[in-house]
Amino acid sequence: MTHRTRAPWLLLGLLAGLALLVTACTDADPFAARALAIDGPEDGALYNAEQLAELSVAVEASLDEDSDPEADTDDVLHLDDVRLLLGEEDVTDAADREGGTRLTWSGGDLPDGEHQLTVVRIPLPDPEADEDVDAEVVNVDPVSALDEDDDTGAEVLEGWTFEVKATPPELEVAIPEGGLVAGEPVAITGTTEAGAVVTVGSVETTAGEDGAWEEELDSPPEGELSIVATDVAGNRTSDDVGGFVVVPSRATVDEFRSVHVSFCGWASPGLREPVLEAIEDGRINAVQLDLKDETGMVGYATGNEFAAMIGSDNPPCLVDLEAAVEKLHGMGVPVIGRIVAFADPVLAPWAWANGERDYAIQTADGGDFYTGRYNGFANFANPEIQEYNIAIAEEAAAMGVDHILWDYLRKPDGPLDNMTIPGLEGTVEEEIVAFTAAADERIAPYGVEHGASLYGVSADRPWEVGQDVEQLAEVLDYVSPMIYPSHWGPGEYDVANPLMQPYDIVYNNLQVWLDVTEGKRARVAPWLEDSNWPVRLGYPDRTEYVREQIRATYDAGINEWLLWDSAVRYTDAAMIQPPS
Repeated sequence: MTHRTRAPWLLLGLLAGLALLVTACTDADPFAARALAIDGPEDGALYNAEQLAELSVAVEASLDEDSDPEADTDDVLHLDDVRLLLGEEDVTDAADREGGTRLTWSGGDLPDGEHQLTVVRIPLPDPEADEDVDAEVVNVDPVSALDEDDDTGAEVLEGWTFEVKATPPELEVAIPEGGLVAGEPVAITGTTEAGAVVTVGSVETTAGEDGAWEEELDSPPEGELSIVATDVAGNRTSDDVGGFVVVPSRATVDEFRSVHVSFCGWASPGLREPVLEAIEDGRINAVQLDLKDETGMVGYATGNEFAAMIGSDNPPCLVDLEAAVEKLHGMGVPVIGRIVAFADPVLAPWAWANGERDYAIQTADGGDFYTGRYNGFANFANPEIQEYNIAIAEEAAAMGVDHILWDYLRKPDGPLDNMTIPGLEGTVEEEIVAFTAAADERIAPYGVEHGASLYGVSADRPWEVGQDVEQLAEVLDYVSPMIYPSHWGPGEYDVANPLMQPYDIVYNNLQVWLDVTEGKRARVAPWLEDSNWPVRLGYPDRTEYVREQIRATYDAGINEWLLWDSAVRYTDAAMIQPPS
C-alpha cells in the first residue's frame, strides 16, 4: 500500500513541505542522483491478525534518470540516513536491508492498540569519509533530532497512525440442557466480545454491550453446529459444538400422581383404558410404565445387546414404547419408566449356566447363585451388570420416557453373611450409591427426572437392604418409599396395627423420610398400596384404605404419590386430589 498523506502529530511539525520522493539538489547531498520511494500502512486503518501479518514499511532507493548507472552504489546510496520510528522507539535496526537499496520493516507482532509509524531522514556526515566527525553526532537520537530546536536538519518523510486488533474474540457457547424436543424451537446462547457478529449455523446475530448473544433455531441441530464470532476488526473464533440430545416429545408436571402399569397391563385394552380414563377425569396425571420388571424381562423392543445375549428381550407382552410415549404425551401426561435393577431371575441362571458366575450374587460358599425369596439376583457390584441397567435407562430416555424410576436398587433381604458378592469393595450401601450416581450422570443430558423405589425402613435402617437414603437423596430427584400398611408389623413407628391404621403408619413413616431428606436434592413421593390384599387380611373397605393413605400423604405436606397394584386395577373413588 503506498500512502501519501502527511503525518498528523503536532510533535512532527516538520511535515510541511514533505514529499514522498526526495531528490538530491546538490552534489553534496547524500541523496544525490537518488530517489526514495516509501510504502507503508494505511493511515487511520484497523488491522486484524491476518492483515497484521502483511503490514510492512519499505523505503527503496532508485536511480534518478540523470544519475550515472555505473556509479559506485556505496558512494551514492545513504539509506543509513533513514530512520524508522514506532512511537518514540527507533526500530530501524529491526528492519531488513536488501542489496543496500531497500529497507523493509515488518509489523507482524505488534500488540493490540493504536500505533504511530514515522520515516525520518537525518542527513548526517559519513564518519568513514570524514575522520573529524564526532561519533555522538552520527549516533544522534532521531526522536530528539525532530525537536524544533535541533539543527541536525532532520525531517519527516512519511508517517501513519493506525490501530491493531489481532487478538481473536473469546467465544463461549451454552449447550442447551435437558433433552431438546424434536421439531420445537431451541435457543442457543453464549458470550463473546461486545458488538461481535455471531454466526450460528447459517443465521447471524450481534452480541450486546455485555457480550451476551442468543439465537433461536427452528428445531434442534442435527449433528455438530458451527458457531463463529467475528469482531469489528474481522478476527474470527469458531467452535463446532455437538452433543445435542434430542427426544421425540416431552411432558412434565410439577407434582405427579400416578399408577403402576405392567407390560401386559398396557398391552391389555381392558386394563389400559381405565388408566386413560383416570387421566381424562383428572384423577391421575402421570403413568408409571414398566421397562424392565421383576421377571427380568425388558418389556419393549430394546436394542440392548446384553439383553439379547441373556434372552431378556422376549417378554410375554411387548409394549410399543414409542407409541405409548406419544399417546401419553398427547394427553399431557409424563411417562415414569420403572426399571427393576438387580432382582433378575433371567440373568442369574443364565450367568451360572454360561460361565459368567460373577454376574450373579452367590451363596456364601459360592456353590450356586443366591435365591433367598427370589429366583436370582444380579450382582450390583459388577460393572457389566451396572452398564446393562444404565443402558436400558438411557435407551428409554432417548425414546422420550420422562422419568427413570429404579426398583430393587439393593441387595437381597437377609444377612450379608449368607451371600457372596464378587468384586464388592466397601459396603453395599456405597456400591448402590455409586451405581445411582453413575446412572444419574448418564441420563442427565436427556432432562429426565430420576427416582428410586426404596424400602420404607431404609430411612432409619439403611443396612437392611443396603439403601443409604441420605446419600441416595443427593443423586436423585425424588425417593419413593414403599410404605404399604399391610407390610408393617405391629408397633412399627408407634402404630399398634399398621394394617388397620393406614393413615397413621403412612403419616408417621413419612415424617422420618422428610427428616432424612431435608435439605437434600431429592423430594419424597411415596408408593401407596391399592390392591385386594389388605381386604383379604381383614381391612373392611378398599376405597377407604387407599384414601386414608393418600390423605396422610397430603397431611404430611406431600402432594405426589404412586399407587401399586400388580393386577393394574385401581380404585378410582379413592384418588382424592390435594387440598387447594
